Amino acid sequence: MKRNPFIVFLIFVIFFVISFLSNILGPIIPDIVDSFDLSLGLAGFMPFAFFVSYGVMSIPSGLLVEKYREKKVLLWAFMLAFVGALLFALLPGFGVALLSLFLIGIGMAMLQVVINPLLRVAGGEENFAFNSVMAQLFFGAASFLSPLLYSYLVLHVHSGSDSSLIQLFDSLVPENLKWVSLYWVFALIALAMVIIIQLVRFPTVELKADEKMETGLAFRELLADRKVLLFFLGIFTYVGTEQGIANWTSKFLQTYHGVDPATTGASVLSNFWGLLTIGCLLGLVLLKFFDSRRVLLIFTAGAVVALLAALFGTLEIALIAFPLTGFFASVMWSIVVSLALNSVPHHHGTFSGILCSGIAGGAVVPLVVGGLAEWLDLRTAMLFMLLTLGYIFSIGIWARPLVTNATIRVGELFKGKGT
Repeated sequence: MKRNPFIVFLIFVIFFVISFLSNILGPIIPDIVDSFDLSLGLAGFMPFAFFVSYGVMSIPSGLLVEKYREKKVLLWAFMLAFVGALLFALLPGFGVALLSLFLIGIGMAMLQVVINPLLRVAGGEENFAFNSVMAQLFFGAASFLSPLLYSYLVLHVHSGSDSSLIQLFDSLVPENLKWVSLYWVFALIALAMVIIIQLVRFPTVELKADEKMETGLAFRELLADRKVLLFFLGIFTYVGTEQGIANWTSKFLQTYHGVDPATTGASVLSNFWGLLTIGCLLGLVLLKFFDSRRVLLIFTAGAVVALLAALFGTLEIALIAFPLTGFFASVMWSIVVSLALNSVPHHHGTFSGILCSGIAGGAVVPLVVGGLAEWLDLRTAMLFMLLTLGYIFSIGIWARPLVTNATIRVGELFKGKGT
């Protein structure tokens, strides 16, 4: 099949948009708490509303793609994101925010299911590994940039700027809700993606056997397998840890160190996502030399140390240690997924759908942390993530994949040199 570089680039842009819309909650949670006078427990429902949609929609999305094909599902996904973002921009309030985030989350869950098979076809199977890494770089770049956009808008909206764009935002958002301007940006981005996708002709994707979603016998067989449930819990705890740190870091820094969420807090989260992206690249290198389980054990231990340093260290230490948790978390997703898929001999498409449902961990863990913070305090509540990290660490001990990652011995690199 003829390769289509434009479609490949468009998929990279979709990865960028998914991340841009998904990972902004952390920087703005302190503003949401202050703007709507929320308790920390109620604030925990914000990421819950977004990420629970993955548990609801991941498997149905696979069935929708098979029935209605990729283009329609992409259009529906971005339309939902547009409606959700516009709703929040027009009617900012806590109840509307929950509905808005749920709609955007459903759209993002649908996109996640579509884009990997589409990337395989548009870019060619022989380039799929490379293109997947590039897609993750686009994903990481958006996570790095979105907190910086938040800082820019909060500092410039209603500041008397003579920029025509800022003046437009001045007329659209209340002075005490400057951060809502982000959702006008999200609505415009989602609408632009709807228009672009409507104009583009997509290639026909023939799903491979390991990409198809089955809900009958295969689904029941997998759910009866203890390993499947254990690895589902692995994804659940990983995403919960990632989002628990990302969503509560800025509020922690504000509460215990008096840090401004719109500037230093957003910068710390930008660095968190930036180091997570850099760590992915280092992880690719390490996996060429070491068993993935050993890499998982080392990086998870590093994340535990970094989290403890961030929670109990000085401000100077916290500003470094919180981003470092992102660096150490960087390899967890890819290693847990690969160990999972390499631990069952068949039904990989259905298993992938089950694993993607585990993204709902991003809904539960931040909610638990918020609830515990109401009962105890935020520092103690964030120690809950030592449990989730402990479970991820355990995977490196008990996982027994049917196929282990191929590694290169250092001596082999120099074999034949000088002969």
